[in-house]
Amino acid sequence: MEFIKILKFDEKGLIPAVIQDYRDGQVLMVAWMNGESIRKSLKTGRTCFWSRSRKEFWIKGERSGNIQLIKEILFDCDADTLLIKVKQVGGACHTGYRSCFHIKVNKNGNSKITGKRVFDPKKIYSQKELK
Repeated sequence: MEFIKILKFDEKGLIPAVIQDYRDGQVLMVAWMNGESIRKSLKTGRTCFWSRSRKEFWIKGERSGNIQLIKEILFDCDADTLLIKVKQVGGACHTGYRSCFHIKVNKNGNSKITGKRVFDPKKIYSQKELK
């Protein structure tokens, strides 16, 4: 795990991770990782992140079943951002969509939901978690 020493973490010890579908290239989400969450991800083969708000580790899909199986991990030329290619099982977004990037902004500056919900988040998460 020598590559972790190369990475440039921010002042809180975190690095952004862009999560991308390994088959179609769709960006599914962005989350934060630290050295330990990267190690846990490599050990388990599933994405593990650091929650900045809860100040704890979370494994994607641990509660919802919408897991991410790691296919490849890359980092950029500045070593300050990760790109993790995954096999997404179910939706990546806690609001029920396949991708967190399901809202499109048009030329007028208005936005529109363009994605389809793939699961009902109310059956999994509390109202507090959905906000």
